[in-house]
Amino acid sequence: MATESDLKPKPEMQDKAIVDKLYKALSNVDTQTVTKLVATDLDYWFHGPPNCQHMMRLLTGDSGRTKFRFEPRSIEVVGEYVITEGWEGKNVYWVHVWSLKDGVITQFRDYFNTWLTVMTCINPHSWETGHESHNLWQSQPRDLARRSLPGLLLAI
Repeated sequence: MATESDLKPKPEMQDKAIVDKLYKALSNVDTQTVTKLVATDLDYWFHGPPNCQHMMRLLTGDSGRTKFRFEPRSIEVVGEYVITEGWEGKNVYWVHVWSLKDGVITQFRDYFNTWLTVMTCINPHSWETGHESHNLWQSQPRDLARRSLPGLLLAI
């Protein structure tokens, strides 16, 4: 027989649902929900061309300058992060890495037209030796496979 704790969603699934809810709120211009989901002191990091900081414009309410819509193609939990990615035609590929604390988004990493590999490192010296690290997640830009994009490694 299932106990009450068995019926509660796992924290990582709750985080995934919160990130999904954020994208829906942004799509519907529901600023009230966005404000509830994102910390006021959000730690933001961006990698890409300066004119492509579309998500930050949406999060700050400055979206009048962009018509870009983020529609995630995948949302995955990787360790303590929620990673989303999307691609729009030939020239646009993005990866978002979200960190949450107590149901609130506290950190956001925005990678625009960048390949991303997320690895875990068990031994701090393994970067030198090439051992004891594991590839946890890698970008999958389906229609951009033949393009040359800068690549980054996120070690967690």
